[in-house]
Amino acid sequence: MPDKPAMTMREVRESLGHVQPGAPEVLVSITRYTVSVLPAEDINHRYFALNVELTPSGWIVTDGHSGYDADGVGHHGEARWHPFADFDDALAVARRLAPGLTVNGHTAVDAYRRTHPIP
Repeated sequence: MPDKPAMTMREVRESLGHVQPGAPEVLVSITRYTVSVLPAEDINHRYFALNVELTPSGWIVTDGHSGYDADGVGHHGEARWHPFADFDDALAVARRLAPGLTVNGHTAVDAYRRTHPIP
């Protein structure tokens, strides 16, 4: 008896009734990552977070108001935001800048220490 080829994931989903035959696949893309020293449940997280976002020009690092270039210099106005061709480069810049992100004279590390005191 000849071996039958393995079912594709699409065929498995159709056989289980999860997808209608002939219907297009639903595509999911991750286009935004959040980088912060504060955990997501921290009340100050959103203020001390950078986003690495995919745009038509490439990946950008932004805090919602300013975009950052490879040297970590912030620029107001989307026209001046630096697009990175590579996600890893943009993520590296965001990780480097996240601890020093400053709001009202306090860095992200200051905010972390206020809400997560060292015993």
